[in-house]
Amino acid sequence: MEYIRQSMTFEISGPTALSLGKFDGLHRGHELLIGYLARKKREEDGLKSVIFTFDIPPRERVKDIQAQVLTTGPEKERLFAGAGIDYVIECPFTRQVMCMEPEEFIHKIVTSCHVRYMAVGTDFRFGYKRRGDYRMLKELATQYGYEVEVVDKIQDDGRDISSTYVREEIIKGNIEKANGLLGYAFFVEGTVLHGRKMGKEVLGIPTINLIPPEDKLLPPFGVYITETEWKGKRYQGITNVGCKPTVEGDNPVGVETHLFGMSGNLYGEKVRVSFLRHVREEQRFPSLGTLKEQMQRDIAYGKAYFMHSPMQEACR
Repeated sequence: MEYIRQSMTFEISGPTALSLGKFDGLHRGHELLIGYLARKKREEDGLKSVIFTFDIPPRERVKDIQAQVLTTGPEKERLFAGAGIDYVIECPFTRQVMCMEPEEFIHKIVTSCHVRYMAVGTDFRFGYKRRGDYRMLKELATQYGYEVEVVDKIQDDGRDISSTYVREEIIKGNIEKANGLLGYAFFVEGTVLHGRKMGKEVLGIPTINLIPPEDKLLPPFGVYITETEWKGKRYQGITNVGCKPTVEGDNPVGVETHLFGMSGNLYGEKVRVSFLRHVREEQRFPSLGTLKEQMQRDIAYGKAYFMHSPMQEACR
């Protein structure tokens, strides 16, 4: 897969099938759109699949707010590669792009990518003040020589599956619900850092520590049952998200994981921590001894979960 970043000057030779949007989280609705591209590729030899997205969520620039994302840029890239996409264009959301008239925006994309086919959702909007929609795409199809297919939204509990829906459930701590909307387990990726070694040397419970990117959405502070992937292997465990209130000092927000049956040194290694279930809120304990006792109960709960819950396999 080729990932094109930070440029409005791009050119893809040969015909393409394309979908456009923010694609934050790559949830089940996005998976449906990608499936339409894959089907079209099978039908037409030589067709390449293209995703057109932006380097930041557009609302961050328009409304001047700091957006937290379900998937960071590197996380999104790996998900797209796993989905079999040929090209991802991550367009810089500059003022020039933001002020493009809808037809100018489409002209740029269609001519630069030689678009033969588009798959978009019913809520897709583009161009200055979001004046373009799927109806305009249909009106322009004959002029530019492409086919457009409008895909109805997938629903869950009577509500359209969207990045906003997923985000709301994660913020509430409803991890299992969010995972059902995503179609996979919500995760955080990062490099294992040196911590204060409190887990291993003081509590006797070794942990690995990640500091997530500032723009990464995290679930509420607390303890979660997780599965950690490292070099293609998966390790069951429990994870604390938060600031370690029982430990003295100024502790940054981190993701700290105890891996069951794993005692190796992972410092400097890249890992993915996938969240499966919320266990309890983060809390301050009166002593490190009581913290250790609670951690041991959390570990026992986590091991029982993996032993008795075959449903967790569905989130892999």
